[in-house]
Amino acid sequence: MAPVHGQIDRTASGWKPMGGRMSRLTQLLRQVQQADPGLAAELDAEMKALTGRRAFGLNFERHTPETVDLPGRRIRRGDKVRFIPERGAPTGEVDQRIWRVTDIQGIRGSAQASLARFESHSGITERCDRAVDDLVVVAEFRDTIYPGLRSTGSVERGEGKPFHAVINAENYHALQTLLYTHEEKVDAIYIDPPYNTGAKDWKYNNNYVDKDDSYRHSKWLAFMERRLRLAKRLLNPEDSVLIVAIDENEVHRLAILLQQLFAGCKVQMVTALINPAGASIVDQFSRVDEHLLFVHVGKARPARTITDTTPGTSTFVGADGEAKPFTWEPFQRSGGNSRRQDTQAKFFPVFIEEKSGRIAGCGNHLPLGIDREDAPPAPPGFVSQWPVKQDGTEACWQLSAPTFREYFEAGRIKIGRKNSRTGRWGLSFLTKGHMRAIDQGELVVEGRDENGSLIVKNAVGRIRTQVGKTMWTNGAYSATEHGSTLLRKFIPRRKFPFPKSLYAVEDALRYYIGDKPHALVVDFFAGSGTTTHAVARLNRQDGGSRRSVCITNNEVSTDEQVQLRALGFRPGDADWERLGICEYITKPRILAALTGINSDGLPIDGNYRFVDEFPIVDGFEENIEFFELTYETPRRVAHNRAFAAIAPLLWLKAGAQGSRIEEVSDTFDLADRYGVLFDLDASAEFLAKVGQEESVNMAFIVTDDDRRFQMVCEELPRRVQPVRLYESYLNNFEINTGRE
Repeated sequence: MAPVHGQIDRTASGWKPMGGRMSRLTQLLRQVQQADPGLAAELDAEMKALTGRRAFGLNFERHTPETVDLPGRRIRRGDKVRFIPERGAPTGEVDQRIWRVTDIQGIRGSAQASLARFESHSGITERCDRAVDDLVVVAEFRDTIYPGLRSTGSVERGEGKPFHAVINAENYHALQTLLYTHEEKVDAIYIDPPYNTGAKDWKYNNNYVDKDDSYRHSKWLAFMERRLRLAKRLLNPEDSVLIVAIDENEVHRLAILLQQLFAGCKVQMVTALINPAGASIVDQFSRVDEHLLFVHVGKARPARTITDTTPGTSTFVGADGEAKPFTWEPFQRSGGNSRRQDTQAKFFPVFIEEKSGRIAGCGNHLPLGIDREDAPPAPPGFVSQWPVKQDGTEACWQLSAPTFREYFEAGRIKIGRKNSRTGRWGLSFLTKGHMRAIDQGELVVEGRDENGSLIVKNAVGRIRTQVGKTMWTNGAYSATEHGSTLLRKFIPRRKFPFPKSLYAVEDALRYYIGDKPHALVVDFFAGSGTTTHAVARLNRQDGGSRRSVCITNNEVSTDEQVQLRALGFRPGDADWERLGICEYITKPRILAALTGINSDGLPIDGNYRFVDEFPIVDGFEENIEFFELTYETPRRVAHNRAFAAIAPLLWLKAGAQGSRIEEVSDTFDLADRYGVLFDLDASAEFLAKVGQEESVNMAFIVTDDDRRFQMVCEELPRRVQPVRLYESYLNNFEINTGRE
């Protein structure tokens, strides 16, 4: 945890730092206010943040909101910028100061920018000039952004199916973008964020955070909290799940953060064996596992599946993956709450005919305190079998007497052989889970036996579904074999650190969207693209139309940055950007997975394994489009001059299926799933066309006139959702700016 600069204590007069110094700080703040109002405002904000800390729970610094460089974006007057090191300059400390562009003189290639920055604590304004080519635009997370999308390629192999999307962007801004297109529409979010090991695995404000940074954990929590707040708003509040993969470095802090952000939601942790050989750690146990944190939103619960996460422990499936013979459930309760006094209504005699071993029925439950020797006797020729443990203590049955009678009539009670040593018969019953398996065709009933009990067997070729366990040891989850080794098939000779097992991601998602064939999945730490790959596999298994939206930046690895700088390249150069994660790893991996052709242009050998085994070269019948996030100006958006950048957002909002409206029309235009009315004078014809096209489910109406917008809405078919442009777009990003 980060160092704490003042513990907070609750007193009758309110929150104050321990030691009673709040009044003194207030006096000092008033003095500063007179000399430097700007500095006083900053100090006041920091004091409010400090005194607003929770008394209990997870306390950490909310660090200055992050910034992100936008290499390649044209520099305009008014932009915030920072310096780029000169070409060929050795890697070292980068000047992180942010300047404002006050003027630009000259032409491209030789343009000079006039820059200024204001020091609030000193009151000094610093000015300088700099070549535009030596500057990069900076976006601070408190700034309002107006994003668009630019397509960088697509694959269409799934006729009539919706498109997956991969967005090259800083994920915080991309999440803000998805709030416009998918707020409360997401069924599952799967993320594999940086683990914060201190080994240069993530950056905060363009600097790697190393293990010696005293604020390392605090920065990571601030980084995650901002994104998780947005992610929460994407999830369907009625039924959805957030899944986070994490290791021991941050798992406990993250669990508390999730409990605070998702108050009222069940958070459960699963431990997965991902590296049986173990990863060596100096002076510590060798690490073989990582953790998955599942946040259940609304009514979300892990479903019963055919997945055997822990081979060798299943009641239904053997370690070889074959179904075990069907067995009935013992009728006498064991384990917790198995004593007579624990469940008093379940202590009663079962009447068994002594000669034939046939059940005749049961007696009523015997109240606690009455000895069973004093109970009414069994009918003549029958014996009473009570629930009694081997040591002679009284136990209880699984059912009450009235329910036993119902089950007995239905053939759900079975009697076995008499034990010659104990003189007791084995009793068993069919549970609600057994009956559900029968209804689902996993078990079959082949009549009744001589005692009237149902004859139940495994369905041929079927495996029983089961509840997942909190320890996953299946070999399918090996990140070495089914992560790194598998990834090399798709992108030979390209290195990516610690890719997830494809099958681990697939199984994690199956618990929540296996029965949702049209589910929407988001991953905003997409890395090598495993989530999209896993969703494609789930679709192939049941013919589903699930789609994913994955977000990754185009960061270049540390080693490659050194080499590129030595060659004179900088961020934004084509030779630099082609080695970024999105362009060099994510995009080619997903293309290879869908087409069956690797990044070298060769057919991929080998087969997929486990649930769905088929040749990798077959690929998938899926559609996908790749995008790059752009930054627009509100004036261009409001005047229809940025429609090409906004067009993909409208298409995504309408379901990312079918054709897309790419250009502004004089009147209106219709795509397969949505329409755009550009001129309200053409509303009558637009409404008529929308009424004829049953597939249209959304209408975007360009107008500043609220009255006329409402008039059009009233005439739209009930199936069509109206959206006002550009008010809905501009308002979305203006109200979502700077939220902490």
